Amino acid sequence: MLIKRIIVGYLETNCYLLFKDNHCLIIDPGAEENKIIEEIKDTIVDGVLITHYHPDHIGALEKLKQKYNCQVYGRNNLEEKNYQIGNFNLEIIYTPGHTSDSVSYYFDNIHLFTGDFLFKGSIGRYDLPTGDYKILMNSLEKIKKYPINIKIYPGHGEDTNLKQELEINPYLNI
Repeated sequence: MLIKRIIVGYLETNCYLLFKDNHCLIIDPGAEENKIIEEIKDTIVDGVLITHYHPDHIGALEKLKQKYNCQVYGRNNLEEKNYQIGNFNLEIIYTPGHTSDSVSYYFDNIHLFTGDFLFKGSIGRYDLPTGDYKILMNSLEKIKKYPINIKIYPGHGEDTNLKQELEINPYLNI
């Protein structure tokens, strides 16, 4: 699987494109749909995954959904279990705390897309509507149970890995 990060919008949201066998999944199309479409080219889009429904993560969603006539997946239509979407196998992990609808996507036992729930060296805000610090801490406990070599792709900023976060992230050491 090839993973491409595109930084979109004024809040510099990470939109991820996952490519496999001429198929693609889009994660968090926050803005700048033309920039995203340019990268997809003639690849078949199997769906759009949303980590949470803040505007900076869904700004280009409707236009991409219309262009590719594809399904949108998020907390409102996914249970916490394993799925196959097109050519992709993934696990859905409920990770509320930044928002009540926060979801993380875990691919191939190595790639974890966390949205704004977990960042390199920090966590997402929990002072916005439906955010909750205690619930966020419980979500972090869930992630600690995964293999330490997993790579973490956050909704903003640089990627990291669980081993590094367990060492440097003060919220994972509580």
